Amino acid sequence: MTGTREWDIRKLRILRTLSERGTVTATAEALLMTPSAVSQQLSNLASQLGVPLLEAHGRRVRLTDAAHLVLRHAESVFAQLERADAELAGYLRGETGTVRVGAFSTAVPALVVPAVRRLRAAYPGLEVRVREAEAAEAYDLLSSGRVDLALSLAAQAPTARDPRFALVPLLADPLDVALPADHPLVGRDGLRLADLSDEPWIFGGSGPWSEITLAACESAGFVPEQAHSAAGWTAILAMVEAGMGVALVPRMAAERRGGVVMRVLERDQPRRHVLVAVRRGSETSPGIARVLSALREPSRGN
Repeated sequence: MTGTREWDIRKLRILRTLSERGTVTATAEALLMTPSAVSQQLSNLASQLGVPLLEAHGRRVRLTDAAHLVLRHAESVFAQLERADAELAGYLRGETGTVRVGAFSTAVPALVVPAVRRLRAAYPGLEVRVREAEAAEAYDLLSSGRVDLALSLAAQAPTARDPRFALVPLLADPLDVALPADHPLVGRDGLRLADLSDEPWIFGGSGPWSEITLAACESAGFVPEQAHSAAGWTAILAMVEAGMGVALVPRMAAERRGGVVMRVLERDQPRRHVLVAVRRGSETSPGIARVLSALREPSRGN
């Protein structure tokens, strides 16, 4: 016989129960059916498969060899369905699946990697895929569905009125001042930004860093002298170490360098605000909610 047979899972379960219970009556009781309904369902299954499943054995029926063959394969199907059901339940709880994160460069090691480690330990079936992307690209990726969460600075985020996205604050990252190790103000108590008004400044050459440095200094009452600029923190700190100027550096981006001292500013310390965006409505998706919670964990108490 050729052609595709119809494997009806519900009817296969009835056949398996008959194999376990031995009689149609006992099968009907176990499945809360009538004996006639059991017989009808098994007759329909035999027609669908094109093989006899039951044969008379005195006043009872017994399974044919074809029925036992069917059940051997059905058990594999039932086991796979159990695995699928368990995986689906995990997905619905946010314990399995894939969540994609786009994040700016300093957020990857400071926020995303620790979150991934926590999630791996708690939910090994939940896969987080990370893509480094600055704000403009990250929001394009989010809008097009290629990432599920996008981390950026608040200054680079879309307006909260944008109907496409929901914005979730993560933390306020303090900006410390990087000084050469031999700078005369390294040991000053209560260092303030205004104390550095006559210093040459090293500005960030990408993203919003020029604006952040300028705004912070103007809020402290002076316009900084932009002596140098660089796109990466390694280059900025190397120039600070060489005595070429001072710089504001986000605490999460600071690198240890022997010739640089990071000083916490008093009273007028600026901060940058980091947030995560998701497509509006998706924040309640269990997997995304798990990742959001893990991302927010290090910021609690800040």
